[in-house]
Amino acid sequence: MGNRNLIRFDWAMKRLLRNKADYSVLEGFLSELMKEDIKIESILESESNQQIEIDKYNRVDILVKNENGELVIIEVQNQLEHDYFQRMIYGTSKAVTEYITVGDSYKQVKKVYSVNIVYFDLGQGEDYVYHGRTHFEGIHQKDVLELSAKQKMLLGGKTTPSDLFPEYYVVKVNQFDDIARDTLDEWIYYFKNNEIKEDFKAKGLLQAKEILRVDNLSADEQAKYKIHLKNLRDEASRLFTLKAEAEFKVREDEARKKALEIAIESKKEGISLTTISKITGIPVEDLEKL
Repeated sequence: MGNRNLIRFDWAMKRLLRNKADYSVLEGFLSELMKEDIKIESILESESNQQIEIDKYNRVDILVKNENGELVIIEVQNQLEHDYFQRMIYGTSKAVTEYITVGDSYKQVKKVYSVNIVYFDLGQGEDYVYHGRTHFEGIHQKDVLELSAKQKMLLGGKTTPSDLFPEYYVVKVNQFDDIARDTLDEWIYYFKNNEIKEDFKAKGLLQAKEILRVDNLSADEQAKYKIHLKNLRDEASRLFTLKAEAEFKVREDEARKKALEIAIESKKEGISLTTISKITGIPVEDLEKL
């Protein structure tokens, strides 16, 4: 059996994982995602890092700096946003401009990683983890643009422009099939089910299993956490209702259209309006206007 009584990752990011002693949890997840050992130097203060009580259910994000001086934005988005890709662009652009000092050379521009854990179907695709990088391909020769020898030397071993431009990761949690094939999947399983199984071995999960237990929260925090879960359920229910009503209206409109087509054809055949009304449900006075 796994540990099922764990705190959701978005709540943990907002309330718990900002202490240096707990960085190992975030480091573990980022290491499994990026396939290299990630060490967090600090969590940076920014507008998005503020804890806002009125943000009841929608999203939470955190901005960290790793030991290489690079910036990593980790964001959890719970509800559908059709312009979410644009917000990803805005987030990386804002991070780039906020963390360069006036008068600095462009060499000081930080590498930014945008890590997005989404609980809705973002875009269209069959996978549940996507990685986006900027590549420059020759229009005629189809070759990939690389950095010059001097640039590689000055920029610390970087080889292509994609090593400098922001990178994006999208984890589509709801599309995960609950089969943990590797250690990254173990993390995604936790995101989806709030459970860490006993045989999971991914970096950071052992610490998460201890740190993120609900019974570790104070009575006041447990009460707030329950309200957070209720808000998520209420919002999910509201969206389900809106979707169901929209689908019902579409079906209703299609039925009206079909009935109207039948009524028009029946009138052409000379069938009485009373009979047509009984068949289609359209009032006789409306049929007279057709």
